[in-house]
Amino acid sequence: MDISIVEGDITLRRVDAIVNAANSSLLGGGGVDGAIHRAAGPRLLAACRELRRTVLPDGLPVGAAVTTEAFDLPARWVIHTVGPNRHAGQRDPALLSSCFTASLQEAARLGARSVAFPAIGAGVYGWPAAQVAQVAFDGIGRYQHAQRAGDSSAGAAAPGETALIRAALSEPELIEFVLFTGDIASVFRETYAAGNALS
Repeated sequence: MDISIVEGDITLRRVDAIVNAANSSLLGGGGVDGAIHRAAGPRLLAACRELRRTVLPDGLPVGAAVTTEAFDLPARWVIHTVGPNRHAGQRDPALLSSCFTASLQEAARLGARSVAFPAIGAGVYGWPAAQVAQVAFDGIGRYQHAQRAGDSSAGAAAPGETALIRAALSEPELIEFVLFTGDIASVFRETYAAGNALS
């Protein structure tokens, strides 16, 4: 699995799946969520409304993930996940970790070979970019270790990670972190280079 860290616009990435830092309503919002909805066009909102009408009447829970088509985006799928809001008291890093691992679970279920992530939680939800990066890389590292070992325990797994390993059909070949600003991209690069996650 290759890891790439780039500064740019996630809506322009030609990957199999992009991850949307959604809110629980799935009906669009600001930041990455709003940008993805605008770029994908009105059919994305219609698909999210259908999810709310059928399988997610109460919205998407924090730390969970669900997939729609990507419609007008160059990607094939959008994986929506809801980060924890630190300002609202959701300060458990396991919830943040679950966003990344649940999204990987969705990517594996879809057979996606390339996935682009934003810095989930690092915007209006108040998580420091360095902590988001560390949580993300740690989650990917556990995922890789469990895939190599063929072991569903994966050590001290966050909620949802056991299901992640059991449900995984294939491992993505490329994971991109697509960061909107150079400052956040630099933080991710420094965290990755420090070797604290994927060693």
